[in-house]
Amino acid sequence: MTRAGVLAATTALLAGCAVGPDFHRPPAPNVQGYTKEPLAPTTTSAADPFGAPQHFDIGKDIQGDWWHLLHSPQLDALVAEALEANPSLTAARAALRQALENVYAQRGQYFPTVTASLDASRNLTATGAVSPASATGNPYYGLITPQLSVSYIPDVFGANRRTVESLQAQADNQRYELDAAYLTLTSNVVSAAIQEASLRAQIAANQEIVKEESDLLNILRRQFALGQVAGGDVALQEAALAQAQQALPPLQKQEALQRDLLTELAGRFPSQEVSQHFDLSGLTLPTDLPVSLPADLIQQRPDVRAAEQLMHSASAQIGVAVAARIPQITLTASIGNSANTFSQMWTPGTNFWTIAGGVTQPIFDAGTLLHKQRAAQAAFDQAAAQYQSTVLTAFQNVADSLRALQSDANALQAAVASEHAAARSLAITRRQLELGQVAYLALLNAETTYQTALLSLVQARANRLSDTAALFQALGGGWWNRTDLASPGTEVASEKPR
Repeated sequence: MTRAGVLAATTALLAGCAVGPDFHRPPAPNVQGYTKEPLAPTTTSAADPFGAPQHFDIGKDIQGDWWHLLHSPQLDALVAEALEANPSLTAARAALRQALENVYAQRGQYFPTVTASLDASRNLTATGAVSPASATGNPYYGLITPQLSVSYIPDVFGANRRTVESLQAQADNQRYELDAAYLTLTSNVVSAAIQEASLRAQIAANQEIVKEESDLLNILRRQFALGQVAGGDVALQEAALAQAQQALPPLQKQEALQRDLLTELAGRFPSQEVSQHFDLSGLTLPTDLPVSLPADLIQQRPDVRAAEQLMHSASAQIGVAVAARIPQITLTASIGNSANTFSQMWTPGTNFWTIAGGVTQPIFDAGTLLHKQRAAQAAFDQAAAQYQSTVLTAFQNVADSLRALQSDANALQAAVASEHAAARSLAITRRQLELGQVAYLALLNAETTYQTALLSLVQARANRLSDTAALFQALGGGWWNRTDLASPGTEVASEKPR
């Protein structure tokens, strides 16, 4: 083998040697489903615009723009505006760029460092103590020294390789944090829009209730003037009207706060309120819902992938700590010239060079490096436990969403039946009161029952929409099917779900 071949083989051998553990991705949890009992393939239905049965499609992929399934152009526009202007995404992108630059900076340690210097001085020799330093014997002399220095620390035991690995894992972590920021922002916009639609529906229902209570109060006052009803009945209706009116300001306050939230999510100041307004009638309930396999969930959730990369970074830091306890090799070389004038710079006898090598081995440090290695191991154990906690939370989120959707369907079915029954009861009671068959108190009870049923129906409709959005968020939001997540200079070797 030639000398060049030996050198290449030695270099490859040294580059491939890295102390410390090699990181392996944790296996997927050995579970077959998200709930103890088998998941019903379809929810119940109800005779309502939001009562369609929802079908769970096991193993179906999630589209990246899942909010389009709500079929609301206003919502699509607001999500696009939020993705464009919300500063949380700008911060996440900046954090990713910072992490990448740290990786690139550390990779530079694989190569020698070359520096150039030029020193020039004018000197006077203390001739009373030493002989003149110049070749001419003149006590006054100048000295010009250009020099080129090279230093190199061979990565024999992989200290730098592990450091780069750790920083690369941190960059991957920031990439998944960016994905998580997108998912959180889009989910928050959708949830806020649904909540506003729910509040607007509740306000409309309350305003209708106030109108009906006012009309009834006017009727009772006329009847009281004619002596057909007692004053107590009028007082009861006045109290019922006041109670209905009292329910409006809190709802209007919540709607105003919700408007502020939507405006903030869009990256605007409160005085620059967004133009979109949301009503339940403008939203469609998705009926075909993807449900990822449990083995795929840990690859789809950006928070799980981010936690995995933190564990990877901590694993590499163990190797860094181990490498600090074994010999460190340093190679240096310098070459230059030193002359009294520029004209003499390249004359014989003015050049010099130095080649040096050194090995440093810690002998005694009172256990400092050992304890740092143990601390790195403890940090890895902590990261592993946090990863496991994140995985458990992810599975809990999906299970909660699935149970909520099944419960929401049943709740809407019951709310529709309750509202229909309460409306019939109210109509019958009003007719009976007109015929003098029942007392006014019976009508008041029927009205209260109907009002409660009507508001419950509005909330049941909104809950189906909200928990549907929560399921998409719990499953990872389909970030791997989007093309607008990466920005220039944010290339990271992170894997997408297979």
